[in-house]
Amino acid sequence: MIDLIDLRHELHRHPEISGEERITATRIVKYLGECNPSQIITDLGGHGVAAIFDSGQAGETILLRCELDALPIIETGEPPYRSTVEGKGHLCGHDGHMSIMIGVAQRLAKNPITRGRIVLLFQPAEETGVGAPAVIADEKFKAIKPDFAYALHNLPGMPLGHIGVKSGPMCFASEGLKISLFGRTSHASHPEDAVSPMKALIGLIDELTNLPAQLGIEPDHALVTICHASLGEPAFGITPGDAILMAAFRAENDALQAKLIENAAQCAKAYAEQHGLSSSISYDEKFAACDNNEAAATNIKNAAENLQLPMVRIDKPFRWSEDFGAFSAAGNTALFVLGSGEDCPQLHASNYDFPDSIMKTGIDMFEEIARKHCG
Repeated sequence: MIDLIDLRHELHRHPEISGEERITATRIVKYLGECNPSQIITDLGGHGVAAIFDSGQAGETILLRCELDALPIIETGEPPYRSTVEGKGHLCGHDGHMSIMIGVAQRLAKNPITRGRIVLLFQPAEETGVGAPAVIADEKFKAIKPDFAYALHNLPGMPLGHIGVKSGPMCFASEGLKISLFGRTSHASHPEDAVSPMKALIGLIDELTNLPAQLGIEPDHALVTICHASLGEPAFGITPGDAILMAAFRAENDALQAKLIENAAQCAKAYAEQHGLSSSISYDEKFAACDNNEAAATNIKNAAENLQLPMVRIDKPFRWSEDFGAFSAAGNTALFVLGSGEDCPQLHASNYDFPDSIMKTGIDMFEEIARKHCG
């Protein structure tokens, strides 16, 4: 069987972004085959792969999930296994998460479970938020619908190898809004003949940034980030007649997120009408909140305690998002974090690299959790 560090470095050298993970999936199927699962399902929700380890005895179905995709970011770090694909890199640690899951498969092959089923899911398109919903909507998912589902994410800034989990809100919901404003252009010497979106754009930037406070939402519970703004074309002879504003909306639960999104759309429409503009809104990269089931979160805590692993207290949900939250519609779910070091570059940083030293901890945790359910 392949050495897991070698596997991680191989995956790191050959990143594929969301929706393009075909070769990565093929690699995963190859190494899963060495572990003799009862069944391997491919093309799940896109390029997803699921390996089923079935005891043949009655019991729960437990899903353990990792991600296949990389990011469209140029890697600036210089590891000897640096990305060989221009403009793409495993700069979030999904290469490490996949290697951990192959390690779990190796353990299950060596010491089979005694009841129920373990499903190891290698999920596509996490970074864009479409992967988990696509997997759940796939007809093939009905055969592996879990009683419990677990996932981990490595976390820079947290001590190396430490475990963090809480019940309830764990990761914010998020969604991107693109607001397009349409007026009328004119010569720059006759701005009075234009219908310019300038004032509406400026007003919306301020209004949307302060929207959570205006709705009486505490700062720790919601956040709006202006991500991009443009007004007309970069030319001195034109009074612009159109504008684009892109903003990311985040909230600790789906209900609060829906309130935020609804009010943002109303706000955009009102500003457009006030300034004589027409408008359109498009939505992208929607992530459900990760809300940890209490029993599942307790199982994670117990696993860490049984393994005598150090734990970090988590009091607030993280403001970043994870599409694993979508699986809560299919079963009891919980996501935990695994410290990748206080000096580790942030996720999505161009010089980020997953620390190989925490792979064993991830494998130990997943195995301990799985065997609590399935022996």
